Amino acid sequence: MKAIFALLVAMVLSTTCARAETAVDAIAAHKHMGVATCSSSVCHGSSQPFRDSNIAQNEFAIWQQFDPHAKAYQVLEQPRSQAIARKLGLGDATKAKVCLDCHADNVPVTDRGERFQVADGVGCEACHGGAEQWLNSHADRKVTYADDLAKGMYPTADPVKRAQLCLSCHMGEKERMITHRIMGAGHPRLAFELDTFTWLHPHYKIDADWIKRKGEWNGVRDWAVGQGVAAENLLDLLLDPKTGWQGIFPELVLFNCQACHKLMKDNNWGPRQGTGLGPGVVRLNDANLVTFRYALAPVDKSAAQRVFEQTRALHAATTQSREATFAAARNLRATLEALLPKVAAFNYDAASFNTILASMVADGESGEFRDYAAAEQATMAADSLVTAFGNDGKLDKERTAAVKGRLNAVYDAVKDEDRYSMGQFVAALKALRAAAP
Repeated sequence: MKAIFALLVAMVLSTTCARAETAVDAIAAHKHMGVATCSSSVCHGSSQPFRDSNIAQNEFAIWQQFDPHAKAYQVLEQPRSQAIARKLGLGDATKAKVCLDCHADNVPVTDRGERFQVADGVGCEACHGGAEQWLNSHADRKVTYADDLAKGMYPTADPVKRAQLCLSCHMGEKERMITHRIMGAGHPRLAFELDTFTWLHPHYKIDADWIKRKGEWNGVRDWAVGQGVAAENLLDLLLDPKTGWQGIFPELVLFNCQACHKLMKDNNWGPRQGTGLGPGVVRLNDANLVTFRYALAPVDKSAAQRVFEQTRALHAATTQSREATFAAARNLRATLEALLPKVAAFNYDAASFNTILASMVADGESGEFRDYAAAEQATMAADSLVTAFGNDGKLDKERTAAVKGRLNAVYDAVKDEDRYSMGQFVAALKALRAAAP
């Protein structure tokens, strides 16, 4: 088990140090053969799990029935999507590259196999990579997971790689930028948390065989790593002179929506120590940076404080100049890159649960949850942590049940971003913390 853990940490280290190839590049490196090549009844298209197989073999059926990725292309056919495309001057949404890049497996026509259908939506190879080299061989029991990876399968078991891939659409990256203009045309606001989204509609189970093939699963680690990678992604976009800026303006989708989108008669502004900014200042959406500090709380308190200070310095720099903003962003980006392997290697024990919740409550009491996006991330974090610690046996059943009983009130506090009340949210968060002494 120690060897597997060491291998996982090495994978995380390698992915944070060598970033020349993006997740989008890796997925598109080989020809995509199409969902139909995976969906036969003797492959992944069985209606029932196989009894004598380490793989359930019904993954396609689960994906097709329950996973929103399977319906992603169909969303583009809906009136709302067509209206968004028209407003942007894109024509038919089902043919516009900017739409297809995230609502389908939109590889070039020359890289599509005979059975490939773009209408299949975000299919198997959109996450697992082009199957040209491993499609036939990976069904052989003698072929290992490492063999598949060597032939181009994308390493979704690696939390850093998985986060980078998911965020390429769920936040956007330079190849697939979800811009403020797209939002302005009517696209929903984006939010993402790795552990929560991983388990929304899973088509696999973590069992002894999965762990033997792919390494130890740790939901708390995945939550922590996901926050770090999302924070890095934000800074990468901000630092990109082409993607992060539109004319004389920075790309506004990187900033906090509620800083501008509120009623003019709303006079409820209050200070937030994490930004140090006054009223009327457009501020970065730092929700993932805030939440990454909670992941750091049991790992390295001084590092959490350093991230806080450098985030505040970045906020200040955005009011000074583009050059100052870039310098502050690079400084913070380097800090995150150094800390991410440390977080990935940390053993979050039972005491960590209380430390993380205490850190959240302390921020709540200091007014750090004035921004809805940070409260939303904290809510998903609380849910992920309760589930992960409970599944690992680091919270007993009684405490797990007690804390879960308080989650509904936390979710209620963030269910409507237009009616969000920091006071209501902090009160619910304190009640959650009190249930986990």
